Amino acid sequence: MSRQEVSDNFQQADTWSNQQVTQIVEQQAEYLLDEQQMKEQVEEPVDAMSSRYVPQATVVLAATPIGNTGDASQRLRELLQYADVVAAEDTRRVLDLARRLNVRISGSITAFHDHNEREKSDRLLDGVEQGDCVLVVSDAGMPTINDPGLAIVRRAIERGIAVTCAPGPSAVLDALALSGLPTDRFCYEGFLPRKHTDRMRHLRMLQTEPRTIVFYETTHRIAQSMDDLLEVFGPDRPMALARELTKEYEQIRRGTIEQIRHSVQSDPPRGELVLVIGGASAQEIAAQAEHSGAVLSVEQAAQQAIERSQQEHMRIKNAIATILDEHPLPDGSTLNRKAVYQAVLDLQGKQ
Repeated sequence: MSRQEVSDNFQQADTWSNQQVTQIVEQQAEYLLDEQQMKEQVEEPVDAMSSRYVPQATVVLAATPIGNTGDASQRLRELLQYADVVAAEDTRRVLDLARRLNVRISGSITAFHDHNEREKSDRLLDGVEQGDCVLVVSDAGMPTINDPGLAIVRRAIERGIAVTCAPGPSAVLDALALSGLPTDRFCYEGFLPRKHTDRMRHLRMLQTEPRTIVFYETTHRIAQSMDDLLEVFGPDRPMALARELTKEYEQIRRGTIEQIRHSVQSDPPRGELVLVIGGASAQEIAAQAEHSGAVLSVEQAAQQAIERSQQEHMRIKNAIATILDEHPLPDGSTLNRKAVYQAVLDLQGKQ
């Protein structure tokens, strides 16, 4: 019975029996009780959630959407709304995120990025010691994973201050899960080095890595990086290239390194990229160990370069580069080319 029906019945109560009047009164009381309970259910979650999701005297690292706003958790929404301080990698972006989530940030907002996190960490932690909840967010994903946040975590640990996480979207895990490659063991290597020499050294260190490897890369370096992957890992190693994860134009390219390299050349990918490389097989590890053999000395490298130059009619500088690339040091680097070239000159002078 609706409230209006109950009210109408009261107006007609003089023509009803005492039993009917009693029944109407009970219905009116029951309706008012239900109405009060519904009101409390609407109001309670605000206070309950703010106390449950926004711990006092704590630093909270919260993951933000990596492309799809719908991935934002209720916990993130409450933290944005009720945290005492929001430390954001980009204050404009966090305000835009709050707008899209229809959330009003009630606490103070401060810029917290690579260039000032060490300087600001202790000041923020002073507030946490006074009871503040400090929310740390990056532009996308989880703080500290190729984003600011590590400095405040380390200082909080040193000062005995509570730190927790509000988990959420992760480009690394999304790409790994969608790659079709083994996920039971993997290593995350961040962004590939910018310079070719550094990149080759880094990749050589991972040449016999048996776990699945995950990298970030940028669109303007992906072509050069694919060339280096092909040179170090060979054409047949399986891999996946993920772009624009969780967004409208999400795409996963799967195949061998040679196939993905060809696709990058013919159809350059746009957006944020994640590369997932299959780990080395037992056969690849054994072959690499046999091929590498013992570490060459400068004199041994020089002697082999002379022999290679004579056998294949190569310029001595090219022969040195070939020998050094074939015999990297344990850390992935190579012997100093100038030192090897000088050793070649010394050997040739003795002959």
